[in-house]
Amino acid sequence: MATALFAFAASAAFAQPAYDTGASDSEIRIGNIVPYSGPASAYGVIGRIEDAYFKMINDHGGINGRKITFISYDDGYSPPKAVEQARRLVESDQVLFIASSLGTPSNSAIQKYMNAKKVPQLFVATGATKFGDYKNFPWTIGWQPAYQSEGRIYAAYLLKEKPDARIAVLYQNDDFGKDFLKGLKDGLGDKAALIVAEDSYEVAEPTIDSHIVKLKSSGADALVSITTPKFAAQALKKAAELDWKPIYFQSNVGSSVGSVMKPAGYATAQGVLSANYAKDGTDPQWDNDQGMTKFYGFLAKYAPDANRADGSVVFGYGHAQTVVQVLKQAGDNLTRANIMKQAASLKDFAPDTLLPGVTINTSATDFHPIEQLQMMRFEGERWRLFGPVINGEIGG
Repeated sequence: MATALFAFAASAAFAQPAYDTGASDSEIRIGNIVPYSGPASAYGVIGRIEDAYFKMINDHGGINGRKITFISYDDGYSPPKAVEQARRLVESDQVLFIASSLGTPSNSAIQKYMNAKKVPQLFVATGATKFGDYKNFPWTIGWQPAYQSEGRIYAAYLLKEKPDARIAVLYQNDDFGKDFLKGLKDGLGDKAALIVAEDSYEVAEPTIDSHIVKLKSSGADALVSITTPKFAAQALKKAAELDWKPIYFQSNVGSSVGSVMKPAGYATAQGVLSANYAKDGTDPQWDNDQGMTKFYGFLAKYAPDANRADGSVVFGYGHAQTVVQVLKQAGDNLTRANIMKQAASLKDFAPDTLLPGVTINTSATDFHPIEQLQMMRFEGERWRLFGPVINGEIGG
């Protein structure tokens, strides 16, 4: 009898909730850093959508009875400011982890700090390959497809459809642009000499018009625009103004209908190519899709002013849904170590907004959750998908 009582007591003790800073019986504190201001402010809507999503979760009882407190700060797309905000979130606000912090420069700036503090840097909103480096940075994990994967996919398309292309590349002069460019060159392989012009821009530049003029003068008949929304729209407009009509590839992160294609002008954007892993919030083919029905219902109640044509709205929803999945899997073991363990234990998870056939899979040696993309072409006022879902896996 005594043995049985001891076994029961040990079992009960084992089942007790485990908490680190930022978690309790009633609360889970999540930090976030996005550019609500500055040259990448178009992405600020991601933070607002995630905040709305967590409000919806709280209204439905939270996660295992715990409410989410979401603390989101602006870094203006400035790495020094990102460091300041990360320290504020970890040391003053005492969050359990930081999720969905945006931008390659900002996440690069805080990565060593987050890992030194052993605070999870979950699902960074950037496709830079280094955020899947589980060996050197075990507290940082990516989310979206790696930029190198996307670059390789565009290279494969060019080699098949226009093997004699003269390629010009416009890229952002930071880890985002350089990582993407590496993937493009790797994909071209011994045909990398097809790139006849490369030009980079700084995010502090007010306009990139001169870069487009320079690239056109190279005689290129294909352009790969590795740009964020503000500069993506500028590049499209300037190319049209110059009557330059190359085969045009627009990086996924700058392909939003609402923040890029519409401002640039639908007529200007016809025929532009890109790749995606998520559904288009305005595409009628998803009107009866179960996942998008949930997404539209969420917008109607919790974010009625959000523009469903903005790809960042779709992105924020899928991101937040993935964070919630990790918390559900963590159960009552809300330690930082277990949060990372669960983030690296996602199996065929399909957020409502991902394309059919695209799922999230992670493991202790795979910190690249989404590794599939499908090519798309801009026609009329929306993107139209074509071809198969392509696996751009790059490994750990």
